[in-house]
Amino acid sequence: MRRRSFALGAALLVTVFVAGDGGRARAAVAGSVRGRVSVEHPLTASRPETPGTAPAPAEVRRQAVVSFDAVPPETGPPPPMRGRMRQAHETFVPHLLALTVGSAVDFPNDDMTYHNVFSLSKPKRFDLGRYAAGQSKAVVFDKPGIVRVFCDIHSHMNAFILVFAHRFFAVTDAEGRYRIDHVPPGTYQVTAWYEGIAQQTQRVTITDGATADLDFHLR
Repeated sequence: MRRRSFALGAALLVTVFVAGDGGRARAAVAGSVRGRVSVEHPLTASRPETPGTAPAPAEVRRQAVVSFDAVPPETGPPPPMRGRMRQAHETFVPHLLALTVGSAVDFPNDDMTYHNVFSLSKPKRFDLGRYAAGQSKAVVFDKPGIVRVFCDIHSHMNAFILVFAHRFFAVTDAEGRYRIDHVPPGTYQVTAWYEGIAQQTQRVTITDGATADLDFHLR
């Protein structure tokens, strides 16, 4: 049976063929999974005020990442993305990014002080050195994994960048909700991850063209 490849960004049909009446075949329609991730005791982070900048919110609710543990090979490699993690009020904004392998992240300094962004994580070690307000530097993340980001000048600053070798992941919104579309029909293991201290894995079945509901509760 001949396989056909489709561009990931425009794929609405998955190249899975099902036998029909009279030997005819049809393309199985991709589905979706959606839900909510609730955290019993969500972490918060104080944002110290920096002279010359507007006051920042006292606390930041941090988000979770939902991702598939494995995906069908028919989906092919994901395209790279472009991310942005600002330094503002001596805080990384956003605190969490999720990207595909090969993606680049810009680290603009929007504070009135110097920063030095670095990571010692195995998937991507880097040190951008000191740079002043108004400047920006970029890093390409070429291996999957979890990258912890820090500032060598301000020890209270930290963030996470999760890099995936597939496109089946999502970061939750402010209400903890997520949605992953264009999923080939099948049964998958899906994991919700939070701050590296809590995660939960569940199984979900995506049927032809349907949307499955999958909620997580992390402690």
